[in-house]
Amino acid sequence: MKGKRQQCQAGTGIAFFGLLLFLLLSPGMLFAASDDSIVFDDIQLEEPLKYPDWFILPSGDLGDDLEDALAKGKQGIVVYFGQKRCSYCEQFLSLDLGTPDIRTYMQKNFDVLPIDIWGIEDITDTDGNEYTERDLSIKYQVNFTSSLIFYNSEGEKVFRLRGFYPPYKFRAALKYVVGEFYKTETFRDYLARAEPGVFFQEGGLTERDFFMAPPYELARTDQPAVKPLAVFFEQGNCHACDLLHSGPLNDDRLVAELDKMDVVQVNIASDDEVTTPSGKKTTAREWADELGIFHLPTILFFDEAGREVMRVDSIVQFYRKWGVLDYINRRAYNEQVDYQLWRLKQRDVAE
Repeated sequence: MKGKRQQCQAGTGIAFFGLLLFLLLSPGMLFAASDDSIVFDDIQLEEPLKYPDWFILPSGDLGDDLEDALAKGKQGIVVYFGQKRCSYCEQFLSLDLGTPDIRTYMQKNFDVLPIDIWGIEDITDTDGNEYTERDLSIKYQVNFTSSLIFYNSEGEKVFRLRGFYPPYKFRAALKYVVGEFYKTETFRDYLARAEPGVFFQEGGLTERDFFMAPPYELARTDQPAVKPLAVFFEQGNCHACDLLHSGPLNDDRLVAELDKMDVVQVNIASDDEVTTPSGKKTTAREWADELGIFHLPTILFFDEAGREVMRVDSIVQFYRKWGVLDYINRRAYNEQVDYQLWRLKQRDVAE
């Protein structure tokens, strides 16, 4: 298989959008530029995407790919899960990897191996188990593309990003993995330490009619609820949170879907008392820590019995948000746990 390895052909025509560049010199610089204000149309692309020409096509054995990367002096490999007509993938390739210092840092430390989540090529994971590209995507629950899994020099999966994140946060994730901070702290703690007083800043939240009033008694294991539960984790002075409410959640179609759920807003910077869906009594801050939340806003969805069904913890625009709400309200997770496959079938029906 190794003889078949080749550099991916044809670049993506990556553009530079004038983002401020900050070298990865110290964690304290990571929040110097906040670009959560990224807005784009998240409909399916008309033309298929092409990988950057420096991506490496998988050999079929990720263990062999890792050995090759280490022989070149790199720290490990990154498996990129994408789709050919995914607008979020386009944003990742053009914005994150189109930022020169991020691209250079990525190339220096990792070989990036692209996998199409609908692909049928055989892939052997670093644990020796064999899958198709599609089955490997299902194994790692790639509900949203683009998604990345970072493997260290031992072939261990040490970090995962689901969905598209703005350049400053992706830059932070690279530094987190390369510096092996994952051995001693969560990514959430790393971000908070990078810019103390900013990531968990106190302040007022955006109030909406569909949010339930406290106290937050969310237990539903002993007594199942009637509706699914959506928990919005936010904080004050969060620009991305404001954009969510003034953008996608200002659309009546999304509000109508939320009206079919129990919806709660939790301030992760507070010590408000919360009884979680599993019945545990804790505080908002401690619950967010336990869940490992590092992106705001993050939305967790639970079924009537208190089981977490899905979480949205990356940048989402209207159509992805609507698709998730539709999936939850139809209880489609009871029949199809793979969200991507369910959405594909819905598109086929619509056509």
